[in-house]
Amino acid sequence: MMLLTKYSKEQLEKILFEYGEEKFAHGIVGGILKAREAAPIKTTLELAEIVKRNVPLKVRKEKNPCKKTFQAIRIEVNGELDELKKGMSEAFERLKAGGRLAIITFHSIEDRIVKNTFREYCTAVLSAGFSHCVCGKKPRGKTVYRKPITASKEELEVNNRSRSAKLRVIEKL
Repeated sequence: MMLLTKYSKEQLEKILFEYGEEKFAHGIVGGILKAREAAPIKTTLELAEIVKRNVPLKVRKEKNPCKKTFQAIRIEVNGELDELKKGMSEAFERLKAGGRLAIITFHSIEDRIVKNTFREYCTAVLSAGFSHCVCGKKPRGKTVYRKPITASKEELEVNNRSRSAKLRVIEKL
């Protein structure tokens, strides 16, 4: 848990806010800083208690308040978003024309990266004042479905964890 012992207040807040989309990042980080002054945070249970103490009671009652914090830390420690970008790029480059790349995302941060990367692959560069590309850059792919595919009602009844899954597909030109 070096991240919790070495990162600055600003770094921790940025991680929780950006990777966990945690509204209460400021309070949680305050709790982490206070706790680590007394003793190093050594277990996930200690961290969970810190998170619970530093979010509003209403949030604690509604759902697990630790989910976003642990997600953010996991993403940072594993470098998941960089790996996603790298993996997408490498996979797309290996496709032959007509080949398809399908990616399932499980939270909005990942989905935003996939959506924007696919959009980039599907557009040419328009120079200012021109209605068409003059630099010669052509779209490298086309999206197979305009919107992401999500779980059906039937799937959700059987597997409620599929509620956040989104499937996006691109075809290489």
